[in-house]
Parts: sequence; structure tokens; C-alpha cells
Amino acid sequence: MSPRKPLPTSIRRTVRYRALGAGAAITLAVTLAGCASSAPTAPTGGPASAPVGGDGLAPVSNGAAQVALSLTADGGGTCTLDHTSAPAGPVTFTVTNVSATGITEVELQSDLKILGEKENLAPGLPASTFTVTLGGGSYNLYCPGAATELVPFTVTGDAAPSPTGSTQQLLAKGATDYAAWVVSQTEEMQTSVKALASAIDSGDLAKAKTAYAQSRPFYEKIESDVEGFVLPGFKLDDSAGSLDYRIDMRASSLDDKVGWMGYHAIERDLFSTGKITATTKKYATDLVANVGKLLEVVKTLDYKPEDLANGAASLLEEVQSNKITGEEEEFSHLDLMDFAYNIEGAKQAFAYLQPGLEKVDASLAEQVAAEFKKVDASLAAYRDDTALGGYLSWTKANREKHSRQLSQTVLALQQPLAKIAEKVATAK
Repeated sequence: MSPRKPLPTSIRRTVRYRALGAGAAITLAVTLAGCASSAPTAPTGGPASAPVGGDGLAPVSNGAAQVALSLTADGGGTCTLDHTSAPAGPVTFTVTNVSATGITEVELQSDLKILGEKENLAPGLPASTFTVTLGGGSYNLYCPGAATELVPFTVTGDAAPSPTGSTQQLLAKGATDYAAWVVSQTEEMQTSVKALASAIDSGDLAKAKTAYAQSRPFYEKIESDVEGFVLPGFKLDDSAGSLDYRIDMRASSLDDKVGWMGYHAIERDLFSTGKITATTKKYATDLVANVGKLLEVVKTLDYKPEDLANGAASLLEEVQSNKITGEEEEFSHLDLMDFAYNIEGAKQAFAYLQPGLEKVDASLAEQVAAEFKKVDASLAAYRDDTALGGYLSWTKANREKHSRQLSQTVLALQQPLAKIAEKVATAK
């Protein structure tokens, strides 16, 4: 992929491969022609039904249909819509977590694609909003951790047009749209690391641990985008200049000449040492700066379709090599949370390629989509809404008990997914 404009002088880009980003800014406005579909399917959950509160079309205000979504602890956790449908066009979802400690995120989905989302929705926080532009069709609000996780939502009026154009045009559009996701996810990461730094500066250990867990998902979705970025004045093999090292250096990859820095140095202090020191505060300050540099870079990038495919494959390799083994979150044991967001990242990269891939090899596209759903279903069995990060703590005992099954499920996805890059790179 090539930069849209010259990179800032503060960063030099060296590309190995690209991966996925998926996320939403505080208020996300996206034009989504072609995103609606019939019978979308969320990763997990029971029947596509849930308490929905009111009925009928949502009212329109300020040019957008207004839909309220309340999260409560009733009945094991519920997601309640005040309206079950809206007219085609911009729709603003206002999400309020009233009392649901086990529900911390909401996604609007169409098939495998996440059209909008809000995360870190703790009870008692002010309402959060996201806005998307929708064509007529069927969608789902996905509330992981709710007693019933899928809430159907209907948009009336003209259906969003099916993707049109040549195979190359469809693939190119997917890559362009994907670039916007990467930027928005990095922006969310920047916000989250500032919150982490603030919690650390306050000296509140429990608050800092929570902020750490809340920040990690944004990085995991775009993890491979960091690899290959080197600060000016450094050689490619110099850890001191690598943004990947500066942001996500693990204990297993520690360069003694450079020392600790980034997320996992903070993780060690919070979860192993159990103390916030002046050094911890410096780690947090440096992390904010390095994520800011990453954001400068991703705003300049263009992607080729094969970059998305290679990046998705890379995220699955990351799952197998670092998440399942417990190497990633050695001190906090949040590896299954990281696992889930690596998978989500790979899934979104695939979803942006899917319209074009269906023209190239429809059976392969169908196979990969089915395997993603199997991985999601497998992961759902390990959710623990009482745990930090929302998943079973990935201790040695739990790894020994569950890692083989998870690894086999991911492998079944890796094999067909690995074929996509060549397919899209050589598409006519």
C-alpha cells in the first residue's frame, strides 16, 4: 500500500503487511450503501429476539431517526430498544447502560460487518451515541453478555443497493472503506490510552487495571498495522525505533539494550508488581505519545485488497502464536479478550473484501464466513462477564484445559482464509 501523501517527517513507514481495524469514533457517521442484508447473523447468542420496549418507526430529529437503547440487569441482562425500526437514512443510536454490569459493548451488524459500535459502556456513565446511514433492510443490535444477545432492527424504505461494479472496483472500494475503519479504531485507541494514563496518574490501581483492559481491544483489532513502522534515524532491526516495540513489547521479546516500555510494561506494574510508580507514569506518558505517532501514520495510508487478506491472516497467526499460548498477557491473563478482538479484526477485513471475493470465488467466501461463525461460537463458551475483560482468565490451568480445542477451531478458519490474498491479488 502507498501513502496518500508524504508521511510526516516524524515518521518513516516500512511496510511488511497490513491488518484490520474496526471500530467507531465517539459519534460515528458512515455512508453504508450496500450494507443492508436479509437475516444478518451475529457471532453468538440465542434466537434473534429480545425485549424491545416501544414499537413503530423512530422519530426523526435534526435530520436523523432517533433510537434509544437501554442496557439493564433485568432477567440476566437485557438490551431494550425504544423503537424497533427507523426510516432509511441517518439513524442515531443513543446507548445508556442503566445497570447491566455484564454488558459493556453494543454493535450494529449486517452479516459479518460491524456498521457501528460503542464499547466500555459501564453502568452509570453518560449516554453514548453513534450515527450510521442505513438503507432499508434487516439488521441486528448485538449485545454480548445479554441473556439474549441479538436484537433485530428493521429499516424501512428503499433497500440499500447491492454492490455493483467490476470485481476490481468492489475490491478497491472495500480497501478504501477499510482504511477509514483503521483510522477510527486508532483514534479510539488514542482516547483509551489517554484514559489509561489519567488513571495511572491518579494512583488508583483498580481504576488503572480497568482502563488497561478497556484500552487493549482497540490495539488488538489493528495489531499488524503497527508492524514495520520505524521512527526516523533508526535501523529496521533497532527495537528502540519500532512503534510495534514501543507500543506492544512483550516480556518474551524484551531487548535489554532498550528496556521496558508500552502496554505490557504497564501491565507488569499493575498486575504483577501491584504498584504505580513514577516509572509506570512515564510508561503511560510515552504510550500516549507513541499511539499519537501511529495515528499520524495510519491517516496517510492506502490499502490494496491483498493487504486486508494478509493482515487478517496475520491476526490469526497472532492468535495461535501469542494468545492461545498465554504469552501476550503474561501478568493480567487477559489473553482470551485479545484473542476475541484479533478475530474481530480479521473478520472485518474479510467483510470488506467479501462483495468482491464473492465474484471471484463464491464458495470460498461462503466457507470463510461459516468458519468465522464457528470461531465466534467457540469463543462464546469462555465468556465470563464478571471477569476483567469479559472472558475466562487465561491461566496455565485454563490453557492446559482449553487451548487445544480453540487452536483447532482457529486452524479450520486459517486454512481457507490463507487462500484469499492470492485470489484478490489476481482478480480480473
